[in-house]
Amino acid sequence: MLDLAFAMAPPPEGAEQGPGGFLAMFPPLIMMGLIFYFVLIRPQQKKHQEQRNMLDSLKEGDNVITLSGIHGTVRKLKDDVVTLQIAENVRIKINRASIGVRRTEGPGKESDEPEKEKDDDKQAQAKDKKDNKKKKGKSKG
Repeated sequence: MLDLAFAMAPPPEGAEQGPGGFLAMFPPLIMMGLIFYFVLIRPQQKKHQEQRNMLDSLKEGDNVITLSGIHGTVRKLKDDVVTLQIAENVRIKINRASIGVRRTEGPGKESDEPEKEKDDDKQAQAKDKKDNKKKKGKSKG
């Protein structure tokens, strides 16, 4: 029982804490720092740099989407102000930093996927109509 009491007592003041002591904590801390840098910090910096390059390379006639979701065409560029044309004879002034994405498609052009979806919807509606006609014909007979 006395051995248990000595085991629970704090070490004497002059004794070492264990192999390596204080220096043993540094390699795990350095590894954690590197992991945070490569997983969190570096990708964020890269994304911010790409956004800054996109904003700096804007020119008149570019199709853009703002951070609030407004689609438009750049008509005038000043230092921090961009004039967007969002419809015929409708122009708005926005801050350059509020532009989110530059679209690669021209105005009024959509990607192929929505057209495919529309075709699929039309085909599904036509099939539903045929099925309804068949059901009505069977219920009458």
